[in-house]
Amino acid sequence: MRSRTLSCYDVAQYFLAQMDEDAGDLISNLKLQKLVYYAQGFALALHGRPLFPERIEAWTHGPVVPELYRKYKPYGSDAIPCPSEADFSIYDAQTRDLLDDVYAAYGQFSAWKLRDMTHSEPPWRDTVPGQEIRHDHLRGYFATRVARESETA
Repeated sequence: MRSRTLSCYDVAQYFLAQMDEDAGDLISNLKLQKLVYYAQGFALALHGRPLFPERIEAWTHGPVVPELYRKYKPYGSDAIPCPSEADFSIYDAQTRDLLDDVYAAYGQFSAWKLRDMTHSEPPWRDTVPGQEIRHDHLRGYFATRVARESETA
Protein backbone atom coordinates (compact mmCIF):
# COMPACT_ATOMS: atom_id res chain seq x y z
CA MET A 1 0.00 0.00 0.00
CA ARG A 2 0.98 3.63 -0.30
CA SER A 3 3.04 5.03 2.51
CA ARG A 4 0.94 8.21 2.69
CA THR A 5 -2.32 9.62 1.44
CA LEU A 6 -2.03 11.18 -1.98
CA SER A 7 -3.10 14.75 -2.64
CA CYS A 8 -4.44 16.29 -5.82
CA TYR A 9 -0.93 17.71 -6.27
CA ASP A 10 0.56 14.19 -6.24
CA VAL A 11 -1.89 13.04 -8.89
CA ALA A 12 -1.12 16.14 -10.98
CA GLN A 13 2.63 15.56 -10.67
CA TYR A 14 2.22 11.99 -11.90
CA PHE A 15 0.42 13.16 -15.02
CA LEU A 16 2.87 16.00 -15.63
CA ALA A 17 5.79 13.56 -15.34
CA GLN A 18 4.24 11.43 -18.14
CA MET A 19 4.52 14.24 -20.68
CA ASP A 20 6.88 13.81 -23.58
CA GLU A 21 7.47 17.41 -24.60
CA ASP A 22 9.56 16.31 -27.61
CA ALA A 23 6.55 14.35 -28.89
CA GLY A 24 4.33 17.37 -28.46
CA ASP A 25 2.65 16.24 -25.24
CA LEU A 26 1.63 19.41 -23.45
CA ILE A 27 -0.62 19.75 -20.43
CA SER A 28 -2.32 23.03 -19.60
CA ASN A 29 -4.14 23.75 -16.36
CA LEU A 30 -7.46 23.02 -18.12
CA LYS A 31 -6.27 19.63 -19.37
CA LEU A 32 -4.69 18.75 -16.03
CA GLN A 33 -7.97 19.43 -14.22
CA LYS A 34 -9.80 17.00 -16.47
CA LEU A 35 -7.17 14.26 -16.11
CA VAL A 36 -7.32 14.57 -12.31
CA TYR A 37 -11.14 14.47 -12.46
CA TYR A 38 -11.12 11.28 -14.53
CA ALA A 39 -8.56 9.69 -12.18
CA GLN A 40 -10.76 10.47 -9.16
CA GLY A 41 -13.88 9.15 -10.88
CA PHE A 42 -12.30 5.87 -11.90
CA ALA A 43 -10.63 5.41 -8.49
CA LEU A 44 -14.01 5.77 -6.80
CA ALA A 45 -15.65 3.33 -9.24
CA LEU A 46 -12.91 0.70 -9.30
CA HIS A 47 -11.50 0.87 -5.77
CA GLY A 48 -14.35 2.37 -3.76
CA ARG A 49 -12.22 5.13 -2.31
CA PRO A 50 -11.06 8.56 -3.41
CA LEU A 51 -7.58 8.97 -4.82
CA PHE A 52 -7.18 12.35 -3.08
CA PRO A 53 -9.21 14.28 -0.47
CA GLU A 54 -9.55 17.68 -2.16
CA ARG A 55 -12.96 18.56 -3.56
CA ILE A 56 -13.84 18.80 -7.23
CA GLU A 57 -16.23 21.59 -8.16
CA ALA A 58 -18.40 22.25 -11.22
CA TRP A 59 -16.95 25.33 -12.90
CA THR A 60 -17.78 26.93 -16.24
CA HIS A 61 -15.17 24.92 -18.13
CA GLY A 62 -15.90 21.62 -16.39
CA PRO A 63 -14.73 19.90 -13.21
CA VAL A 64 -11.99 21.72 -11.28
CA VAL A 65 -10.01 21.08 -8.11
CA PRO A 66 -9.79 24.69 -6.83
CA GLU A 67 -6.50 24.22 -4.94
CA LEU A 68 -4.86 22.68 -7.98
CA TYR A 69 -6.26 25.39 -10.26
CA ARG A 70 -4.75 28.12 -8.07
CA LYS A 71 -1.35 26.43 -8.03
CA TYR A 72 -1.13 26.33 -11.84
CA LYS A 73 -3.08 29.52 -12.60
CA PRO A 74 0.11 31.52 -13.34
CA TYR A 75 0.62 29.39 -16.48
CA GLY A 76 -2.70 30.57 -17.93
CA SER A 77 -3.52 28.45 -20.95
CA ASP A 78 0.17 27.67 -21.57
CA ALA A 79 1.75 24.28 -20.98
CA ILE A 80 2.83 23.48 -17.44
CA PRO A 81 6.49 22.41 -17.39
CA CYS A 82 7.35 18.78 -16.84
CA PRO A 83 8.56 18.35 -13.23
CA SER A 84 12.33 17.98 -12.97
CA GLU A 85 11.98 15.33 -10.27
CA ALA A 86 9.12 13.03 -9.39
CA ASP A 87 9.04 10.56 -6.50
CA PHE A 88 7.20 7.57 -7.93
CA SER A 89 7.67 5.59 -4.70
CA ILE A 90 4.62 7.35 -3.21
CA TYR A 91 2.30 5.58 -5.68
CA ASP A 92 1.39 1.94 -5.09
CA ALA A 93 1.10 -0.40 -8.07
CA GLN A 94 -2.70 -0.18 -8.14
CA THR A 95 -2.57 3.63 -8.25
CA ARG A 96 0.15 3.68 -10.92
CA ASP A 97 -1.91 1.30 -13.06
CA LEU A 98 -4.99 3.50 -12.66
CA LEU A 99 -3.13 6.72 -13.48
CA ASP A 100 -1.38 5.10 -16.45
CA ASP A 101 -4.73 3.87 -17.78
CA VAL A 102 -6.32 7.30 -17.37
CA TYR A 103 -3.40 8.99 -19.12
CA ALA A 104 -3.42 6.43 -21.95
CA ALA A 105 -7.17 6.90 -22.46
CA TYR A 106 -7.51 10.67 -21.94
CA GLY A 107 -4.03 12.18 -22.30
CA GLN A 108 -4.34 11.94 -26.08
CA PHE A 109 -7.14 14.54 -26.13
CA SER A 110 -6.80 18.31 -26.18
CA ALA A 111 -7.87 20.36 -23.18
CA TRP A 112 -10.93 21.62 -25.06
CA LYS A 113 -11.95 18.13 -26.18
CA LEU A 114 -11.74 16.97 -22.55
CA ARG A 115 -13.74 20.01 -21.47
CA ASP A 116 -16.46 19.13 -23.96
CA MET A 117 -16.44 15.50 -22.84
CA THR A 118 -16.96 16.44 -19.19
CA HIS A 119 -19.77 18.82 -20.18
CA SER A 120 -21.72 15.87 -21.58
CA GLU A 121 -21.31 13.77 -18.43
CA PRO A 122 -23.81 13.75 -15.52
CA PRO A 123 -21.38 14.51 -12.66
CA TRP A 124 -20.64 17.98 -14.06
CA ARG A 125 -23.90 18.52 -15.94
CA ASP A 126 -26.09 17.71 -12.91
CA THR A 127 -24.11 19.75 -10.37
CA VAL A 128 -25.01 23.37 -9.62
CA PRO A 129 -22.21 25.64 -10.90
CA GLY A 130 -19.69 26.38 -8.15
CA GLN A 131 -20.81 23.42 -6.03
CA GLU A 132 -18.89 20.26 -5.18
CA ILE A 133 -19.25 17.27 -7.47
CA ARG A 134 -19.99 14.65 -4.83
CA HIS A 135 -18.07 11.39 -4.58
CA ASP A 136 -21.26 9.31 -4.70
CA HIS A 137 -22.22 10.99 -7.98
CA LEU A 138 -18.76 10.33 -9.43
CA ARG A 139 -18.74 6.74 -8.19
CA GLY A 140 -22.17 6.00 -9.67
CA TYR A 141 -21.43 7.50 -13.05
CA PHE A 142 -17.97 5.99 -13.45
CA ALA A 143 -19.17 2.58 -12.20
CA THR A 144 -21.66 2.49 -15.10
CA ARG A 145 -18.84 3.46 -17.50
CA VAL A 146 -16.61 0.67 -16.14
CA ALA A 147 -19.46 -1.85 -16.43
CA ARG A 148 -20.27 -0.73 -19.97
CA GLU A 149 -16.62 -0.93 -21.03
CA SER A 150 -16.19 -4.40 -19.50
CA GLU A 151 -19.24 -5.63 -21.47
CA THR A 152 -17.68 -4.52 -24.74
CA ALA A 153 -14.19 -5.86 -23.92
